[in-house]
Amino acid sequence: MAANPARAGTGVDKRRLILDAAIHVFARKGFHSCRVSDVADEAGVAYGLVYHYFQSKEEILDTLFSERWQLMIDAIVAIDARDDVAARDKLYMVASFIVDSYRHEPDLMKVIIVEVTRAANTFGRRHLPKIREAYELIGKIVDDARGEGAFKSDISGEFAAMFFYGAIEQLLSAWIFDLVPQTDEEFERAKSLVVEAICSGLEAEPAEGLSAVSG
Repeated sequence: MAANPARAGTGVDKRRLILDAAIHVFARKGFHSCRVSDVADEAGVAYGLVYHYFQSKEEILDTLFSERWQLMIDAIVAIDARDDVAARDKLYMVASFIVDSYRHEPDLMKVIIVEVTRAANTFGRRHLPKIREAYELIGKIVDDARGEGAFKSDISGEFAAMFFYGAIEQLLSAWIFDLVPQTDEEFERAKSLVVEAICSGLEAEPAEGLSAVSG
């Protein structure tokens, strides 16, 4: 298919155009059910142009995952660097970042969850070191709080991080498959419920309700 000048003009970052088109194609058709030509058609560019920027549709998916996952890692690092914020509030801020990522870019988050992090034998395994990096950063927040006596000493940061991210991933999956309502009110409520469920089990002395940051 010839490029559509209105959609792929000279002033457009064509690499970004292709990535954005891939998000919608992968989310709509599924990664394994689509072809590179589907991405080219969605982007309104020539088929061969896709291969100018990417060697395969696998490389496109790898790029989409790596970009978004790095943003999350950077966000967790920045959150944890705030010495004036309690561990519960840090976890709330991490949960907020992930939930808001889905709220604003549902197709991209669907692709990441369905096609990468849950693809244990393919993309998930390929990106396991990067996935574990996020878990370890969340675990550090928990372990630091354990060291300060704010969280129970018998629940490791590693276990808590898996539980924390697992709960959020299940929540995202419920939204992806339209199992629960998707409204601004529900998104905000979900952030608080996840943190309350996790921290009520972690805190040495459970707090009464959520703190001001998560109110």
